[in-house]
Amino acid sequence: MTLATYDELVQACQDWLFGRTDIAPFVPQYIRMFEAKANRKLLCRQMETRCVTSVDLTVAEPEFLALPVDFQTMRRIRLVNAPSPQTKPKLKFATGAQLDDLRQKCPSPGVPVWFTILGNELELLPVPNFAAQIEMVYRLYLPPLSKLVPNNWLLDLAPDAYLYGTLMEAAPFLHDDERIPVWATGVQGAFSDLNTLSEEATYNAGPLTMRRSGAGYS
Repeated sequence: MTLATYDELVQACQDWLFGRTDIAPFVPQYIRMFEAKANRKLLCRQMETRCVTSVDLTVAEPEFLALPVDFQTMRRIRLVNAPSPQTKPKLKFATGAQLDDLRQKCPSPGVPVWFTILGNELELLPVPNFAAQIEMVYRLYLPPLSKLVPNNWLLDLAPDAYLYGTLMEAAPFLHDDERIPVWATGVQGAFSDLNTLSEEATYNAGPLTMRRSGAGYS
């Protein structure tokens, strides 16, 4: 049997647990618990994406933008259509308290310079006075497997991580504590390999360049 879909993962878990068909109703829980760990531990380039969102000047508070539903953490944020010679200037992060102080100094609408994150929203300062386009590169959550979503990039790239991770979550339920270190070692090894591959793909793409103080990259 291959290990390329959600149903095949469920079946593999039963097979590795000596045909325990009685655990089938609980396997979705084990999978979700493993995915929660993967979201905290994996640092793969496959978990980064880019999107562009626009400021809506017709709303009461145009400085607030909804974050993507799969948003986890911000990697980079830039202003795409800045009305200045600078190309795609980066926005500066400020805490909520810092933004409150800055707001006193920048009470008038203008070109956004700073941003902060409040819950599921992005706040810009100054309040935009034009239909600003904001480019976000962010870390997103792993698409959870289900019958409606039978596979994702992690199952394609590392089926061993999914299998070992699901079995690791099943072990406490089955009172099989002796197997937890075995499955955990498999998961940790897969995560380490994936993170290393991602780092190599990112930083081995070309020669490193030195940055001279005040002179940019050379």
